[in-house]
Amino acid sequence: MVSCLGQHNYMKIEHSKGIGESIKRLEDKRFLQGQGHYIDDLQLPDMLHAAVLRSPYAHATITNIDVDFALEQPGVVTILTFADLHSVKPIPIRLNPYGSLEPFLQYPLANKRVRYVGDPVALIIAHSRYQAEDVLDNIVVQYDPLPVNIDAEDKVSCPLHHDAKDNVASNFVQQKGDVVEAFNKAEHITKLRFTSGRHSGVPLETRGLIANYDATQEKLKVWGPTKVTHFNRGVLAHMLEMEEHTIEMIEPDVGGGFGVRGEFYPEDYLIPYAALMLKRPVKWIEDRLENLMACNHSREQIYEMEMALKKDGTILGIKVLLSNDQGGYIRTHGIIVPELSAAIFPGPYRIPNYRCEVRSVLTNKTPAGTYRAPGRYECNSSRERLLDLAASELMIDPVKIRSMNLIQPEDMPYEVGTESLGENIVYDSGDYPFALQEVVRLSKYEENRHVDHDNLSNKKVGYGIACFVEKTGLGPFEGARIEIDQTGAITVSTGAANVGQGLETTLAQIASSVLTVSPDSIQVLHGDTDLIPYGVGSFASRATVMAGSAVYYAAQKIRKKLLKIAAHTMNCQVEQLIISDGDICMIDHQDKRLTLTQVAQQSSPRNCPPDIEPGLDFTHYFRCNQMTFAHGATIVKVEIDITTCAIVPKHVWIVYDIGKAINPQMVKGQIEGGAVQGLGGALLEEFNYDPSGQLTSGSFVDYLLPTTTETPLLESKRLDRSPSTLNPIQVKGAGECGIAGIGGALANAVADALGDSGNNVNVLPITPEKVWQWLMPMQDKTN
Repeated sequence: MVSCLGQHNYMKIEHSKGIGESIKRLEDKRFLQGQGHYIDDLQLPDMLHAAVLRSPYAHATITNIDVDFALEQPGVVTILTFADLHSVKPIPIRLNPYGSLEPFLQYPLANKRVRYVGDPVALIIAHSRYQAEDVLDNIVVQYDPLPVNIDAEDKVSCPLHHDAKDNVASNFVQQKGDVVEAFNKAEHITKLRFTSGRHSGVPLETRGLIANYDATQEKLKVWGPTKVTHFNRGVLAHMLEMEEHTIEMIEPDVGGGFGVRGEFYPEDYLIPYAALMLKRPVKWIEDRLENLMACNHSREQIYEMEMALKKDGTILGIKVLLSNDQGGYIRTHGIIVPELSAAIFPGPYRIPNYRCEVRSVLTNKTPAGTYRAPGRYECNSSRERLLDLAASELMIDPVKIRSMNLIQPEDMPYEVGTESLGENIVYDSGDYPFALQEVVRLSKYEENRHVDHDNLSNKKVGYGIACFVEKTGLGPFEGARIEIDQTGAITVSTGAANVGQGLETTLAQIASSVLTVSPDSIQVLHGDTDLIPYGVGSFASRATVMAGSAVYYAAQKIRKKLLKIAAHTMNCQVEQLIISDGDICMIDHQDKRLTLTQVAQQSSPRNCPPDIEPGLDFTHYFRCNQMTFAHGATIVKVEIDITTCAIVPKHVWIVYDIGKAINPQMVKGQIEGGAVQGLGGALLEEFNYDPSGQLTSGSFVDYLLPTTTETPLLESKRLDRSPSTLNPIQVKGAGECGIAGIGGALANAVADALGDSGNNVNVLPITPEKVWQWLMPMQDKTN
């Protein structure tokens, strides 16, 4: 194991291949040829099918469940309710419990009380999916409705959980400096209430799971998209009271994750439980309605902000009251989303005095969790809108107020004064002013903004800016194993998961850069708990940083052993050899060489020198508890038709710095794909609830996703000025940089286009209806 806090061995590599090259994604070949293997593609003999009965009420007491008639229907094998789950435990928290959250955890099936529309009440097992779903209406559940709370700012009424006096799951404060003194000295105070609307990742492929108990091996096998296979195996073993080694968790190909999929949901217990009980394979595939009402929601936060400034725009301090809508239960993320919001709210700016009070409140809505850039999309949008409002009030250019308050390169490493996941937030490296300058230059902001503002037609144009810092490379460790067999074939195995980000390509490129072979000659295996004893998974832009570093060190170990075996075979010193194009050759006589296959054969117990352990198989665990921070700046250009109030994003520019890029083209795809997702959350996507807690946007008719029609021209530029000093490959995560600044930049662009009415912009998503309200004179709003 190597810690990120130690010295890294940056090995000199001859004829390096892999790192920094924009090769085509290795996994795409099988996808393009229709050879991807997703969860619904898996068929097992004698397999049963499951369906979940979900609550139609947002808040109610279950007084009786009658399954007798349903059990008599054709094809039905069994029906499970909470009473059938013997000694079942609640689903535990994966990330950073903050205080006691035990009373608010979710059980796999509702125990006498439901707390959101979609809460699982019963599990039906039948011979076919059609039979299982048809019998849902034959189960008779008697509900006694209770008062409903859908307001995160109403923390007192209608307590959702018996053991709690109110609905505040957690209340905590992040602070630094003396906020009271800062506001006493303020020459100007800007106030803003900003709301981030509820939406989610909505992957193309819905959730699913297959479980089968193999009696001959005494092993439970579970297939399903999961970004954290080892954690989920541990949770399942704990809840089923089994040993972890008797469970194998397998992740097939995944049709998108985005943070919402791959956590441990109720179904991740129910399906294996049924398979164990019935000793037959059981399959469950989620439909789209279930996905929209039961998969984690995210983003819903309300910020009450005040900023103390000097008249020249220098920020003296900020205070925030953050209300986070947690939904009906605390799921595996705990309250990490609002904690990240509070910790990262200062962003790339020098804020000497800061206080953020967080209230994470339970409501009768689908439980909330993480979605790409969780907590940061929301806090970045709020903070950047606050900055533009302050600039407007002080009549300062939006670029200037940012430039004068940005953290400078010479301040690095910069201690923010907040903490998250038990660690102090310390920005390791970055040139924030340069990123802002570059996005202004790239977009020709100064010239184009004034030209477009002179347009007096019914279409108004606006430009909005947002700067961001993005946490990446979350620890504490990740593992990788590299094996070279007797034929010279190279296999990399890891505990990280491929959730669509191109992990197989990235890890192959890193290994190839050390071993100087072609990346497509390396097989990368992942998402199976039997491959490697320990793993953490893929989330928080960590896979390349953590798993990539583990691969790098494991490849170094393999490389050293290859050279040692080759030196013995060639009767020379290791220092006389290099590895070039996968062959080991002498520096002074490069015609004298051994192929990788020849050296691999010499590593066998029969041929290996007596002073060298046989085999070419190394496992390495890279440890690092300090996150590495990417950064960037975003500008959005919008056009608003003031007759229809339609908002059209016309152009997006993003400048970002992620240190060294393993595959620049893949990074570009991540940045621009994230930007489009961010536009969806800023303009289109929102889960709406009526007063009774019914989800009114439970289909793609009402829940709108961005398509190519709504996608503007995207330009992105990668900087390479701030390599990470915390890992040997000098990388920072890239997956969340594209989305991090989009909400704030879009909101500021709309405000810019609306002119005097722009100061009213205080919410995402921004819809034509909201634009109309902001444009209308106050006396006409009631009309």
